[in-house]
Amino acid sequence: MTRNTGTYAISTTLGEAVSAFVPHPLPPAGPALALAPLADLNRQAELALARLSGVSSLAPSVDWLLYGAMRKEALLTSQIEGTQATLADLFNEEAGFTISNTDDVAEVSNYLRAFRRVREQLHSPKGLPISVRLLRDAHRLLLEGTRGAGKQPGQLRRSQNWIGGTRPGNAVFVPPPPQQVPQLLADLERFIHADLGRAPGNLPPLIKIALVHAQFETIHPFLDGNGRIGRLLIAVLLEHWSLLTEPLMYLSGYLKQYQAEYYRRLSAIRTEGDWESWIAFFLEGVAVAAAQAEQSVIAIASLIAADRRKLLQSPKASPASYRLFELLPMMPRFTVDHARRQLRTSFPTANAAVRMLQQLGVVAEVTGQKKNRSYSYPAYVALLAGEGKP
Repeated sequence: MTRNTGTYAISTTLGEAVSAFVPHPLPPAGPALALAPLADLNRQAELALARLSGVSSLAPSVDWLLYGAMRKEALLTSQIEGTQATLADLFNEEAGFTISNTDDVAEVSNYLRAFRRVREQLHSPKGLPISVRLLRDAHRLLLEGTRGAGKQPGQLRRSQNWIGGTRPGNAVFVPPPPQQVPQLLADLERFIHADLGRAPGNLPPLIKIALVHAQFETIHPFLDGNGRIGRLLIAVLLEHWSLLTEPLMYLSGYLKQYQAEYYRRLSAIRTEGDWESWIAFFLEGVAVAAAQAEQSVIAIASLIAADRRKLLQSPKASPASYRLFELLPMMPRFTVDHARRQLRTSFPTANAAVRMLQQLGVVAEVTGQKKNRSYSYPAYVALLAGEGKP
């Protein structure tokens, strides 16, 4: 099947005239999407998401699950762009510890800020809907104070960009000219808000999300951060269209694992009109990522339940040690003083609570020092990092 998915416009940048690709508005046409071959993949992906939503009730607090899932997505989507930060770095930074790769961690932290801002807006009755304005706001937060701070945070690009190659003339891909970006994004916004069940859409929501992500990446509306904002849009739409009750899936792990294929499938839309192969890849990724997240939820819930039993069975456990334990899933690295502030108690009481959890093998001291000690919930951190056994 061949399909024309766009046109070319001559654009000039750095003194070179280049052919910039301008995508047709969604949905794909000439011919329309072949949905029948995608039906089984779509059903499997939807079932995997439903199972993930179902197991989230295993944990006493969904906030515990969100803490890990959102940080894993922030980390992995940033790693696709070359960021070298680890989960341990992120936990250390949040605990106020000194870290060496501050620039990388700042990029991950900014993604979390942007993601939280978008969710807050969408959950508020007076908040912004999914829109160009909201994405620009997210982009501003994403680049603020990082290496991309000079790349017009929160602003649509006003110059021609390109992807790959050493200069515009040998680029792998040249996105649309800047003057066409506002209209292309307006068309995309209209497609997002078009009724899923009416013509010309009649598209299952997951397939619609796949189309939106690819179209956004093709438009490439910012000078930097397009990949991260485009993947943020996936997570937001999964929740917005009720495929997940909370953003518990970290699809960027799958996209990072198959990064070359991810880019190849997106490219084939522009060069060959092959939307179907991209959608199939996307649906397979959702099914795999949702299954992995489901296993992670089960493993985390099992670990916390087992560790809570240790505490309950200990005759020396104090009310402060119980309260500290309940904080651990959202405070996996800490000092005694940090615990004291969170517990709103005295230093000796906090210190005794930490010591109790350490004696039970729940937390571990990680510095080996006698002063300025810091602690970790190592089994939990290992599970989040994918090092523990589900």
